Order: sequence, then structure tokens, then C-alpha cells
Amino acid sequence: MSTLLRPPALHGFLSLRLLGTATTRTLPVEQPATVTCRGHDPCDPSEAVLLTFEDPQAFKVKSAWELVRALTVFRFCSYPVLVNNCGKLMSVARGLLGRRGFSLFVRPTVYAQFVAGETEGEISTSMEKMSSLGLRPMLAVPIEEDLGESTGFVDRERRYDDNLASMLECVRISHSSAWSPDPMMQLKVKLTSLMKKEQYDLDLLVRAMSGEPISFPGLLESENTHFLLGLRRLDQIAQASIDKVRVLVDAEYTYMNPALSLITMAMMKKFNQQSSWIWNTYQCYLKDSRSLLLEAIHLSEEHSFCLGVKLVRGAYMDKERQLANKEGRMDPIHQSWEDTNDSYNGSLDVMLNRISQNPGRYQIIVATHNEESVRHAVTRLGALGLQRDEGSVCFGQLLGMCDHVSLTLAQQGFSVYKSVPYGSVDDTLPYLLRRAQENRTVLQGIRKERDLLRHELKRRIRERVSGGRWREREREGEREREERRERGG
Repeated sequence: MSTLLRPPALHGFLSLRLLGTATTRTLPVEQPATVTCRGHDPCDPSEAVLLTFEDPQAFKVKSAWELVRALTVFRFCSYPVLVNNCGKLMSVARGLLGRRGFSLFVRPTVYAQFVAGETEGEISTSMEKMSSLGLRPMLAVPIEEDLGESTGFVDRERRYDDNLASMLECVRISHSSAWSPDPMMQLKVKLTSLMKKEQYDLDLLVRAMSGEPISFPGLLESENTHFLLGLRRLDQIAQASIDKVRVLVDAEYTYMNPALSLITMAMMKKFNQQSSWIWNTYQCYLKDSRSLLLEAIHLSEEHSFCLGVKLVRGAYMDKERQLANKEGRMDPIHQSWEDTNDSYNGSLDVMLNRISQNPGRYQIIVATHNEESVRHAVTRLGALGLQRDEGSVCFGQLLGMCDHVSLTLAQQGFSVYKSVPYGSVDDTLPYLLRRAQENRTVLQGIRKERDLLRHELKRRIRERVSGGRWREREREGEREREERRERGG
């Protein structure tokens, strides 16, 4: 049975396998690749040294208000007590200000910092500005609510149909505009507790996605119907995006990920024959992340599909540890930040080695705010002779965060995507609150970005003051010259 789909006990979905045999397979050990540099500049590791991310010039493209807004929001985010209780604080503010007052308060600050807009026109304006900076948008529909098991079948299916419509609209918006030569979007798949501990073959899911009326063992008739409808919704999204938009499936909690990975692999097998249109996310703060990635590589080779990987550190550390402690399981998270860094950089090396050997079959987005990992990736790209614009490797950060890294990379010619949520304040606020809590370690450690923003703001103030003094001196000089001309006349 595939180790990728053998959790000790799935609370939420199912325990599954991808292969037809039940024998245990030893994962291949990834060996460092021996490479020969192609050219000069790409092979110079010193290029990474130049990426110091210390230049405040990266913020010259921002307006004064954008600088002030970012400084204000980041200052708020630097206090752990505020970030940890931001949901409660927002609820209090909503009660005090009312719906309209709350929207007027949130929209020009937190919302404008992290959200592209609500209407398609607002989104287009934000994306065009981002594109002018050399950045590429990766649209994300902020679907956060968990419908729960008590929701009725009809209501649940209606809500999922609404989510499907939102995802298809995201595909349309991403593809119809010229913001990026290689558009991407994020897909969040919400799983419910339907399946028991059954073993389903990968090809079975592919057939079900294609419309075949599969009867999955272990499911009640209503559960089977719900699962088939869910698979066909995903098939519609993939059909709409093929040859247009690359769809990056977000990771979830460990009890969901095996089933989520299985479904994503089925989508890859069906749609990634020629290129990576469907991607999976790997969370490197998990102790088994490397083995999961190696298993995915093996499956892509065995089933002859292209593999797209979104590599992240992870965002559910506290909740994962609490759940593991509650269920008496081993902590699935690395014990230290250093171990997580080693895990991330090691998995990054695995993918870069594969890309150097077969760039047409593998792609990766280095989705991180960590400067050391970014420099590590740039160094490895040079050592492996991979060009910056080949399309197999790109970088990603969240909108409104880590702009000094994003803009510096873009200025150096790398492909850089910003994860861009969009929608109304009410729709996006739960998403933003969750992201703030998930990324509070990053938010509390953005002192460097605050310093760069402050430096740029002070520079503009000095220029404005000194420019005003210069203009005043010019005017005084002109008055003196006019007076001399009058006396001479």
C-alpha cells in the first residue's frame, strides 16, 4: 500500500491507496544530481549573494499612502496578542461600528493591504499594477466555511455548486486577462466525513471523474452520490482550466491530506499528460513531507503524468499538535525551525534535481517568505544550469507581504507570483483572519520589511522637504533678479 495514503486513522475522509497491489514498497532514495553548468552567469553561485533583499528601492513603486498603510498594518501584526485575538477584535469592532462603519474601517486598511478587490474592475486595476511591477497574480477564491455533517444533502450540494461557480469564474478571470503569460490560480477542496477505511484504485477515481457511475465500496448510496458529484465538479474545473490556467490545489490538515492527495493525483493522471495543469501542495513542516514528495514523483513516473509541486512550509502547526496530543498520536510537525528549514531546502533540492534532468515533466513554485530558502533556490538554479525564465521554476508570496523579496526577484528576471484573494469584505475577512493566525510567526518577524518601508517613507519626506526648500530658494532668486531689473530700468 502506498505510504502516501496510509495514515494511522483518518478522522475526516478515508484511508486509500493508489496502486493495485497491497505490497509495501520501499521509496527510492534521492541522490544529489551531478550536473555540468550550461553557460556562465547561471552557474555563478555568487548571484544569490546579490539577493540581499536590503534595498528599499524595491518600494519606490508604492504610493505614500500604500507605505503608510503597510507600516500601520504590519505594526498591528507585530503584537502576538493582537494577531492571536484578531477574530475577537474584529467582532467587537463590527458590533461597535455596525456593518457599514465596519466595512468603511476595514476596507481601506487590512482589506486593501491583502485583497485585490471585489468587482472585476477593481481586480483588474490591482492586477494591472502588479503586472507593471513584473509580478504575476495567482487568484484565490476565499472559501473558508466548513459546512459540517449536520447540513442537509440538498443545502450542502447547493453550496458546493455555488463554490463550483466561483471557481469557474476564477478560471475565466485568470485566463481572460493579460496579467501573466502563464496564469495560475489556487483551488481549495473541502472534504467531508463520508468515506470509511476502504481502498480505492487511482483509475477508479479517474473513471468516476469522467462520468462513469462508479459504486464505491463502503459508502452508503447517498454518500456515494455526494462523492461522485464532488469528483465531477473537480473534473469541470480541470476541464475549464486545461491549456489555460494552472490549478494549484491547497493542502489541508494531515487527516485530510491523504484523501486530498489521492484526488489530486487522479486529476493529474487525467489532465497532466502533456504539461502540469494540476499541482499538489507539500507542507515541509511535516516530518514525512520528503517521503510524500518522493512517493508523488514515483507515482508520476509509474502513471506517466507531469508533476506540479507547490512547496510550502505549512500553516497549521498549533492545531496539528493539539489534535495529535488529543488523539494520543506522535507530533507530525518537525521539532524545530531549523529542522523545517532543512526539510524545505532538501525537498526543494529533490525537485530542482528532477527538473534539471527532465524539465518538461516537473514544475515547482517555491512558495516561501524565507529569504534563506529563496537564496538557496537561486544558488541551485545556477549550479544546475537552469535559466530563470524557462518556466519550470517560479517563486510565490502572499499579496501584501514580503514585497521586498517579491520585487527584488522580479527585478532580477525571475517569475514571481503573488497569492491574491478577492471578494467582498464579508467573504474575505474569515480568509484574512485565518491567514493572519496561520502566518503570525512571519507577521511578527517582518521587522526588516517595516524598516525598509520606513526608510523609503523617510526618503520621500526628505526629498519633499528639500525639494520645497530648493523651490523656495529659486523663487527668492527670481524675485531678487526681478528687483535688480526694475532698479536698472
